[in-house]
Amino acid sequence: MPAFRPELPQRRSLVSDTARALRENIRLGIWSDQLPGERELCDRLQVSRPTLRAALNELQRDGTLEAPQPRRRRVIAATRSDAAKATQRLIAVISPRPLLEMPPSAVVMVDELRIDLARAGFELELVVNPAAFSEHPERTLDSLVARIPSAAWIAFGSREPMQQWFLRRQLPCLVAGSCAPGIALPSLDIDYRATCRHAGGLLLGKGHRRIALCLPEGATGGEADSESGLREAVSTNPAASVSVIRHDGTAANLCALLDQAVASDHPPTAVLVARAVHVLTVITHLQRRGLQIPGEMAVISRDDESFLRHLTPTVAHYSLAPTRFARRLSRAARQLAETGSLPLRATRLIPGFVPGETLT
Repeated sequence: MPAFRPELPQRRSLVSDTARALRENIRLGIWSDQLPGERELCDRLQVSRPTLRAALNELQRDGTLEAPQPRRRRVIAATRSDAAKATQRLIAVISPRPLLEMPPSAVVMVDELRIDLARAGFELELVVNPAAFSEHPERTLDSLVARIPSAAWIAFGSREPMQQWFLRRQLPCLVAGSCAPGIALPSLDIDYRATCRHAGGLLLGKGHRRIALCLPEGATGGEADSESGLREAVSTNPAASVSVIRHDGTAANLCALLDQAVASDHPPTAVLVARAVHVLTVITHLQRRGLQIPGEMAVISRDDESFLRHLTPTVAHYSLAPTRFARRLSRAARQLAETGSLPLRATRLIPGFVPGETLT
């Protein structure tokens, strides 16, 4: 089956752009007989059902589609001539979350990736399927690959089961993130080990000896690298120690664990927080408890998001431009699509440190 051509509609005129995207895929022979169901089309095009139905009605009026059947809409005419070529120029990004649920920096990165690939003549399809990120993703991934035979795959936020599956199938896959130990797939990520080693050195230099590291549970390889880097820094001072606060991602759980840490016999005097969104919880909760930042507790964010600019006190954090990450990801993905392989190495990008009032 030919691959879906991922031309997502822009938001200028959503109905007309959705209709245009549908026509283009029909013209290429991606859908030569009938369209997928409405739910699948909404997921692929990232539009609401009313918008999709309005676009489908437009195609029906201009003679592209037959009147709707009970389950599917039949294509009246399609051209297959360019379908194989479209598959060769298609790169699929698989993600557990749609764009609207991604952090702002990830949305910018996906947009930049799409633009950069388009300049090189490639199309990008964002495939959102949480089941593919489960502990047993085999059936879901088998179905996705059969339905979307892209030239290369980019895996966002993947864990060991998915990575093992791509490795066993010998499919061209680039991990946007870190691979699990022993997984021989090419990957691109921020160097969290070096980042957190640097953060640990800064905190030690400010006199902190009890440092907490906030990490989400069940996280990817970058979180393991973060802990390793911080422990490497702290190991240079026998009087210093690291405690890890592993939370489930909710504000309630993180606040409860922070309360336990602050009430312990040896409370931390500094917190290094993975994921910028959790910095909001850490700072606001500590301030609600009456702790002065940085007077009684220093805070560093391992990651960056635009909303950090609106916090007071200003947050010390590490920053890597999403456009830079996207360009490197695009370059690797294009090579993978064109040659079918990449050097089996982990490429790591070093972010810059941005001083802030939470560390003075």
